[in-house]
Amino acid sequence: MVTFLLWCLLFLLCWPLALMALVLYPFVWLMLLPFRMLGIAVDGVLQLLRAMLFLPARILGGAHRPAVH
Repeated sequence: MVTFLLWCLLFLLCWPLALMALVLYPFVWLMLLPFRMLGIAVDGVLQLLRAMLFLPARILGGAHRPAVH
């Protein structure tokens, strides 16, 4: 909602720039999509490494604390 209000303000101040932003937004989103997918993959690898690192402590019965979901 805030983004829409900011766009409306930009439209009132400089409508050509606002229309250009509206047209270019899908192309920018498509160009950034591979980086988002790469970020998801890197996050998955780091979570796997963290799980492997803490596995011995979990097996040996480290501090019992509630799982965070």
